[in-house]
Amino acid sequence: MALQTSPTIFFLLLILLVSLFHTPTFALKKKSYVVYLGSHSHGSEFSSVEFNRVTDSHYEFLGSFLKSSDTAKESIFYSYTRHINGFAATLEEQVAAEIAKHPNVVSVFENNGRKLHTTRSWGFMGLEDDYGVITSNSIWNKARFGEGVIIANLDTGVWPESKSFNDEGFGPIPSKWRGICEKGSDLAFHCNRKLIGARYFNKGYASRLSTPLNSSSNTPRDNEGHGSHTLSTAGGNMVPGVSVFGQGYGTAKGGSPKARVASYKVCWPPVNGDECFDADILAAFDMAIHDGVDVLSLSLGGSASNFFNDSVAIGSFHAAKKGIVVVCSAGNSGPNEATVENLAPWYITVGASTMDREFPSYVVLGNNLTLKGESLSATRLAYKLYPIIKATDAKLTSATNEDAVLCQNGTLDPNKVKGKIVLCLRGINARVDKGQQALQAGAVGMVLANDIITGNEIIADPHVLPASHINFSDGLKVFNYVNSSKAPVAYIAYPTTKLHTKPAPFMAAFSSKGPNTMVPEILKPDITAPGVSVIAAYTEAEGPTNQVFDYRRIKFNSISGTSMSCPHISGIAGLLKAVYPSWSPAAIKSAIMTTATTLDNEAEPLLNASFIQATPFSYGAGHVQPNKAMDPGLVYDATMNDYFNVLCALGYNETEKSIFSNATYYCHKNFSLLNLNYPSITVPNLSGSVTVKRTLKNVGAPATYIVHVQNPDGITVSVKPSILEFKHVGEEKRFEVKLKANKGKVTKSYVFGKMTWSDGKHYVKSPLVVKGI
Repeated sequence: MALQTSPTIFFLLLILLVSLFHTPTFALKKKSYVVYLGSHSHGSEFSSVEFNRVTDSHYEFLGSFLKSSDTAKESIFYSYTRHINGFAATLEEQVAAEIAKHPNVVSVFENNGRKLHTTRSWGFMGLEDDYGVITSNSIWNKARFGEGVIIANLDTGVWPESKSFNDEGFGPIPSKWRGICEKGSDLAFHCNRKLIGARYFNKGYASRLSTPLNSSSNTPRDNEGHGSHTLSTAGGNMVPGVSVFGQGYGTAKGGSPKARVASYKVCWPPVNGDECFDADILAAFDMAIHDGVDVLSLSLGGSASNFFNDSVAIGSFHAAKKGIVVVCSAGNSGPNEATVENLAPWYITVGASTMDREFPSYVVLGNNLTLKGESLSATRLAYKLYPIIKATDAKLTSATNEDAVLCQNGTLDPNKVKGKIVLCLRGINARVDKGQQALQAGAVGMVLANDIITGNEIIADPHVLPASHINFSDGLKVFNYVNSSKAPVAYIAYPTTKLHTKPAPFMAAFSSKGPNTMVPEILKPDITAPGVSVIAAYTEAEGPTNQVFDYRRIKFNSISGTSMSCPHISGIAGLLKAVYPSWSPAAIKSAIMTTATTLDNEAEPLLNASFIQATPFSYGAGHVQPNKAMDPGLVYDATMNDYFNVLCALGYNETEKSIFSNATYYCHKNFSLLNLNYPSITVPNLSGSVTVKRTLKNVGAPATYIVHVQNPDGITVSVKPSILEFKHVGEEKRFEVKLKANKGKVTKSYVFGKMTWSDGKHYVKSPLVVKGI
């Protein structure tokens, strides 16, 4: 007798049978991972045969987990073969977990994304006598303007047609250069004797897309502007007659204008807010080290993580092993504390501050009150008063007050806005987008007011309509005037350029702050540099606001962010490399940090954007002074062994570090993070007293240095010996710093002081950062 079943029962049985033999699809979901295996054993002169052998070993290794070398080949999309040993592959989570247990694996981590550090949605360059911080001609001449140095960035690519990358006056490409000019699908892309190399890396990015990547993306060309801006800031050639819509007129040049430059494109249009992915970043690091760069500039970052799960920390460690100076941006998540990114001690982390140049655009109110804002608007209003309206009074009925006050997309009513100036509040959406929303609704102008957090930080943007960005206190005055007037009116003046403004510099509100959340004993950021309204080269593929509505095209643009301050330091590092080619990255960092200033141009302590005294958690050692950095007198040097000791102190095991270094390494017993020979001293948990050790190396003439200490509140600092006599270059002297908590006077908040060694000519300064428990 046949079994009788209904179609429904039969279907359910079929599903049951299928489920017994197949894993549910959610368990088979694959992600892209980086498998980090440490360093390679091959020497400096390696061939493509060795590279292929490494790749084959990666296939074999992954194949042992997947039970198929063919499947392994399909899964791996990067094989890191030069200096970094590892691969990137698309894997099931369970397989990734199994690989992580293998004794030859340092780490396995997801191919996560990072962000560019500009303050817009998605400027050391400037006037000829204004590199944001002044670099004298004598110093530039001594450093031969960075001649012989190769500076590169990991960014959005480069616009090769920019005059900042013109090779007029440049000789043959240095023989040490191993890089290429990878055109991809962009046959019009070109390199020259200035822009000597370009590569693009998008396989990690492609692995995170839901649809295949268009082949037109296979190009190192900068279609966003960020990469051209940062690269030209670090090493752009001299270009006379530069301005942004007529403002900031002068000769643009990078920090090392005679350096050769190269671009490694790792950042792409955002995927869930992320633009630069770990797998691509590691691939770029591996090639940049191989190609022969001297300085690497990274204006990008992400959330703090274990150093062995951090592509920037890993890549920069390998770069430092080869003597490459790596400079990273601190992030734009200020003014909140503990927001600083890029936290490892083997690179330089840069905060952002203002410079003594403004682009004032005055707002004149109907009550005869005149307020100074800033703008780089290209259009001007006819000279008369216009009605001014708050965005909340001009909102559509469907919009909330919270969205409307920010002039967010689709909140303004054209019937209420037409022919008027709109008053918008800063926050959430891009500053330039607020202007576009006002323009689309029919406004003739926009006044953009800061909130209390952004305080006095006002930024000159190339708005699409007449606009002025005003500070918090002036914003209150405008709001009060509009609220108290029956028919409020205003006028926005066309912007001008003003130099030698005071106070300057002060910290940008957006600049991320310490303390260091990964290694509290290491102060981050290390330094601050100009990062507000910086003028540098730009793409001509997009308008200056990067908004789809902006059809304008300009060759140079003004941008703000720690993305802009970072390449200032990269350019200065290039000058130092040119003058002192044998110096280690740590020595170059020390020269930059110990010669920085914590005073503004009124000889007052550096302020934050609310004009309250800033601390080392904002500026690190201070605002950079390139002239003084060229002659620091003494430096705090460090070797890779010192950084291995850091890894030991952080708890990484012997196997991990040995694989990491490709050599047997034994941890220094009882090494304290406090004793890393760093140019700053941070004690995050002081109980009673602690003694910190440091070593200074003489890089100047024979001299005797005497120490001077500014004690942190509630802390007594003593230094032994207090006098150091140096008789020749390269001589090293050790000393100890004892920090003692004064009974009953120590709080659980951080306090700050300073230690200075001086011979009467040089002042070797170190911030002291202490918190009691």
